[in-house]
Amino acid sequence: MELIDTHTHLDFPDFDIDRREVLAHSRQLGVQRMVVLGVYQQNWQRLWDLVQTDEGLFAAFGLHPVYLDEHRPADLTELGDWLSRLHGHRQLCAVGEIGLDYFLEQLDREHQQRLFEAQLKLAVDVQLPALLHVRRSHAAVIATLKRIRLPRGGIIHAFAGSLEEAREYIKLGFKLGLGGAATWPQALRMHKVLAQLPLEAVVLETDSPDMAPVMYPGQRNSPQHLPDICSALAERMGISPLLLAEASTRNACDVFNW
Repeated sequence: MELIDTHTHLDFPDFDIDRREVLAHSRQLGVQRMVVLGVYQQNWQRLWDLVQTDEGLFAAFGLHPVYLDEHRPADLTELGDWLSRLHGHRQLCAVGEIGLDYFLEQLDREHQQRLFEAQLKLAVDVQLPALLHVRRSHAAVIATLKRIRLPRGGIIHAFAGSLEEAREYIKLGFKLGLGGAATWPQALRMHKVLAQLPLEAVVLETDSPDMAPVMYPGQRNSPQHLPDICSALAERMGISPLLLAEASTRNACDVFNW
């Protein structure tokens, strides 16, 4: 069973002690490729240095809305420079992690919106998909994506919206990222949505080191957990883990043009 972890933060210090072992064990379990996402300018070089050590790692660069107060105006220009300089490199796969976060009330929504739109336009310019953080902001994100159309689409990370919102994203060319959150028994609404999602629209992810699944409560999340996440989600969807793994891998390859 081959799996692709479409959303990790393997460059984070959480993995500094045993990153090599985590990668090796993940491969043994079938997780062959992993996407590592940048969240602020300070981690882009560290991230790129990491993916250059392993041909099965792929990079995305972005300015995450949660770190809004840390981003400088020059960072957006530098992001454009990074994307232009690495354009065409096999290990540059997307723009991300970008998006809108309405859960944290201290984050200025207008500032977030301007930054989000500017990064979407960069994704259009460099012809890459976008990996989106969407928290309590589905309506605003969908409206923005209808105005700024991404030819390559992308992934809605940690999708937890309604079936209607899922359909809107799918129409806009996006896949829906499913991970540990939906494995918890209290995610009742998401369980109902899961059973109705078309297989051709889903991809699997961990968000390592965050969003641990129910079988690893309170632990550091890891790409090693993706097979267990796949099995738990497949059960909720009423299909076999192999069928979900095959669909997710196929869909991820479609997004990233692999």
